Amino acid sequence: MTSPKITDYEMLEKLGFGSYATVYRSQKKTTKEIFAVKCVEKSQLAGSSLENIITEIRLLKRLKHQHIVEMHDFLCDDKNIYIVMELCNSGSLSTFIKRRNVLPETTCRFFLRQLALALEYMRSNNVSHFDLKPQNLLLTKTPQVVLKVADFGFAQHIELGQENTTVKGSPLYMAPEILLRKCYDCKADLWSIGVILYECLFGKAPYSSKSLSELLEKIRQLQRIEIPRNTRISPECEDLLTRLLQHDRDKRIEFKDFFQHDFLDLRHAPCEENFQHALEIVRDAVDADNRGEFEQAYHLYCESLQFFVPYIQSEQDMAKKQALRSRVRTYMQRAEEIKQAVGGDKTPAQNPVRNALTPRLLYQQLHSLSHSSPALKSSLEIGRQGELYAHEGNYRAALEGLKSSLGGLVPLLGQEPKGQRRDLLHQQIQLWMKEAESLKSLLSAQDMQEDKDSQNPSTQSHCCIQ
Repeated sequence: MTSPKITDYEMLEKLGFGSYATVYRSQKKTTKEIFAVKCVEKSQLAGSSLENIITEIRLLKRLKHQHIVEMHDFLCDDKNIYIVMELCNSGSLSTFIKRRNVLPETTCRFFLRQLALALEYMRSNNVSHFDLKPQNLLLTKTPQVVLKVADFGFAQHIELGQENTTVKGSPLYMAPEILLRKCYDCKADLWSIGVILYECLFGKAPYSSKSLSELLEKIRQLQRIEIPRNTRISPECEDLLTRLLQHDRDKRIEFKDFFQHDFLDLRHAPCEENFQHALEIVRDAVDADNRGEFEQAYHLYCESLQFFVPYIQSEQDMAKKQALRSRVRTYMQRAEEIKQAVGGDKTPAQNPVRNALTPRLLYQQLHSLSHSSPALKSSLEIGRQGELYAHEGNYRAALEGLKSSLGGLVPLLGQEPKGQRRDLLHQQIQLWMKEAESLKSLLSAQDMQEDKDSQNPSTQSHCCIQ
């Protein structure tokens, strides 16, 4: 079949094709700009296919976002409809996964964060995609790798709580409620994102099957979805994956909770604004350090890492990446020096061992008031053990200890009557929550420095998503 001819564009080469459309790399004759042109044969369009094309054009005219493929123009002649879109020059997430088999967790987060930003924008416009899959997530280098959502043929306007019954999407990535021909809503996209994340992490979809009937049987039987344990994915990653891949849509994570999830950490997403903010925080940290306000300096250094690490991971210029890594290593080492030297109200110039073994006055006062509450006393002692782990440099154990402690203390705060003990408990919780955030920042920076992402997952032991 010869390439179609359009007055304003020269068709250069075929990029791909589907059941009723072919995509060409094309050049606009007047400006020499390169685009992707989706050529749709009118003769191949049935009722639903025509409706899909109309929907895609209508939505792409409205949706303008850095992580959604942009439509520049559309034209038609007697035989074809032409949709002129930006060219994504690095293939799709599907080909990216196939070349590497599995992706490191930080790479998964990098792509998922971009997908989440696109989804957040789509939800703000009451748009659901209903065909999210790696093949429809295109990649382009500008020079950073940017993910863009494409193919809005199955998309529609649908508000929270509104339902649909039309079967649409790709079976392997369809939510169970769609596959089983039940009513579904916009949360079907969240299941698809869970499948995409699973495939990125482990190289295959959770319900990979030889046939549609086999896939349907697994869904009907509520077959448990296995997560390989020794991949060493973070608790935050496992939590998000588990909450996305819930068969019951009512138990599936809500959009608000998805966008605010710790694994995505959209607040610290890499962008120039956040990079400049990180530089401001570091300047404040250095000033506090010079003034001898070491505890404040420690938390500020750690806060800056929350912005620096995602930015470095997304940086494609290797010279700039190395320079930033070196700078961040300096901040991380200084934060660790302060952490291991400062205990309670002491300073780095004093004995770090003695300081670490001396609890804060706040802790001592609260602990002395906890004897009538075994649950409070136990949670406080777990948190204190976490502090000791932190002073030893065992930040992962320290973080787990503080999280466990806070899991017990926060409910107790709600039950505590007004008084001195409640005030002290509130202060202790705030202090340990801040410390937990700082430890997470240090661990994130350590993981980046150690390049743990080169580890290859295997499947020797498993846990299951219900």
